[in-house]
Amino acid sequence: MQNIESLAETLSVYLPPQQIDVVRRAYYYAEQAHDGQLRRSGEPYVTHPLAVACILADMRMDHQSLVAALLHDVIEDTGIGKRALAEQFTPTVAELVDGVSKLTQIEFQSKAEAQAENFQKMALAMARDIRVILVKLADRLHNMRTLGVLRPEKRRRIARETLDIYAPIANRLGMNSVRLEFEELGFAALHPMRSRRIQAAVRAARGNRKEVVDRIKHSIMERLANENQPATVLGREKHLFGIYQKMRQKRKSFAEIMDVFAVRIVVDSVDSCYRVLGMIHSMYKPVPGQFKDYIAIPKSNGYQSLHTVVIGMHGVHIEVQIRTHEMEEMANNGIAAHWLYKTVNEEPVQSSHLMARQWVKGLLDLQERAGNSLEFIEHVKIDLFPDDVYVFTPKGEILALQSGATAVDFAYAVHTDLGHHCSACRINRHLAPLSEPLQSGQTIEIITSPSAKPNPAWLNFVVTGKARSHIRHYLKHQHQAESLELGRELLDKALRSLNSSLDRLKRRQIKAFLKHSGQATLDQVMEEIGLGNRVAFLTARALLEGEREADGEVQTQSNPLVIAGTEGVMVNFARCCRPIPGDPIIGHISAGRGLVVHRHNCNNIADIRSNKQKCVELKWAEEVQGEFDVEIRVVLQNKRGIFATIANQIHAMESNIEHISSNEEDPSYSSVTLVLSVSSRVHLARIMRRIRSVTGVSKVDRPRYQRGSKREQKSPAQ
Repeated sequence: MQNIESLAETLSVYLPPQQIDVVRRAYYYAEQAHDGQLRRSGEPYVTHPLAVACILADMRMDHQSLVAALLHDVIEDTGIGKRALAEQFTPTVAELVDGVSKLTQIEFQSKAEAQAENFQKMALAMARDIRVILVKLADRLHNMRTLGVLRPEKRRRIARETLDIYAPIANRLGMNSVRLEFEELGFAALHPMRSRRIQAAVRAARGNRKEVVDRIKHSIMERLANENQPATVLGREKHLFGIYQKMRQKRKSFAEIMDVFAVRIVVDSVDSCYRVLGMIHSMYKPVPGQFKDYIAIPKSNGYQSLHTVVIGMHGVHIEVQIRTHEMEEMANNGIAAHWLYKTVNEEPVQSSHLMARQWVKGLLDLQERAGNSLEFIEHVKIDLFPDDVYVFTPKGEILALQSGATAVDFAYAVHTDLGHHCSACRINRHLAPLSEPLQSGQTIEIITSPSAKPNPAWLNFVVTGKARSHIRHYLKHQHQAESLELGRELLDKALRSLNSSLDRLKRRQIKAFLKHSGQATLDQVMEEIGLGNRVAFLTARALLEGEREADGEVQTQSNPLVIAGTEGVMVNFARCCRPIPGDPIIGHISAGRGLVVHRHNCNNIADIRSNKQKCVELKWAEEVQGEFDVEIRVVLQNKRGIFATIANQIHAMESNIEHISSNEEDPSYSSVTLVLSVSSRVHLARIMRRIRSVTGVSKVDRPRYQRGSKREQKSPAQ
């Protein structure tokens, strides 16, 4: 069992005696604070913080981190407060302990929300001092090592959380050894049977593998010795969780994965890395497309190494990693390898620390824009699984993005305004779709337009948390602005029907109404009207109540609301009747959707046509902008090439076919339903005349659907 003296002995290698004394004092302080408390295993509770400190000591962390590790449960589990810790040690230690402490449990609607809230608070603590996450990772690592005493369902919950959040965080910070242990322990706890079966299969295959790996290592070492190149050659064991993940994701058998052998070569300089790479490629034939230079272009977590795959003896594939001793240390311990807070010889800040700080700063930016903790953790989880691609800006700067990233992700990574005004892109100087996944080595140029704005459809293909959160944030504010504008128009129209208007409202009327309704401002009331959560006519009557008897003053005729086609997301066009400019139209208020526009003769609005509170008279503006979907039905002969002719005629009339469905009425004729984009009824009439001119077309019309028809059930208006 570990004790404080064995920890002090470990620390004596790299810490001065006075700092070791502070760590020793923190241990005795924690021992006294946790006196009488036991772990589930029956051990004294202080063994847990001591074990956490030992994990950090192995990473050679500074003495303040070790003190925080020893005291990390004191605030939560004892009566000692943050101020007392600051007085006994330092304010920095107290801040670290406060950041790492188990967070006060709040009543949430779900466990997922509670976990998300906890992680959100941890992100804030990390921003203040990034050592918080290192202590938290060590705390979770010791808890994972001692999972055996917990109930099975709790074991599975903690294992799932570790695999979902803590292992990716360790990977993001470059702490590979911690990540691997998290994955192995989490896999064994979450899927014990699968873990045991893969472990048995690995053990069975190990005998033959060891012989092959030894032969490969021997031949490489022999060549390195002949070239007078000092190096350490290691055979790498495959980890159980890694095998399991590859079997699932790549749909490969156990035998296929175990056919690849892995070797790591550690040398003394970067120059030697490239020389050794040349030796390996002269010994064995490299596999095309499998070479990766993470020294010239490090991964986003600071990882550096040369990777190549070669074909060795008897056709076996060998994965070779070549790196320096410093890179090896960085690969295993990441941000903890050359700690930012060390002041010995005034070491320069390592690139991994800068990357870690940039990542945490990015977390704070995500947090500011997230609507709630669950949305925040969704963005973070996207960001925690980076299989990076490396692309170039037009000026030649390198940008690392997640695998599957698109030009929109690239635009937001460069600057928020570039993303907001992105209208098109060039990939390697050629125009390309914004949704096209980027590949490493491409040069990306974003084309902007002052009138361009984020499109909700972008959320279907962006992959980075930053892009997703910026788009959602913009759309949320746009949604609010549009619903406010619509609500203002609807309320003003309702007031005019009562011989008043917004401009004529008195301050005391508004004040009395807000007090009665519980809303803070009239803008909030109008936003609720625009969203369909409040009826404009009833709101208008309530505002005027006490001034006059409204019932006798309602006008039977009022000016219709004008639709210009540019109102945004709070004006929707019903898919049951698909109104287009020129159609007589009527609207109704739908909760959450705002104003829904129908054709005047649509059966789906018959029930609410008489409800003056929900129904809104509408008319088209003199000039309507945009394109509108409309449905037409074409009855045509079943003959070769007829539909291609119809499609060409539609294209010639500057329209697009958005959707096609067909129904064969008899062997000779088919009925084809087309959804076209048009600008007006006149545009539609010209298209229909053009289609009727095609030989073999017997009928073209615009269907009117009856209530409850199959088509309407698929696309209800409300």
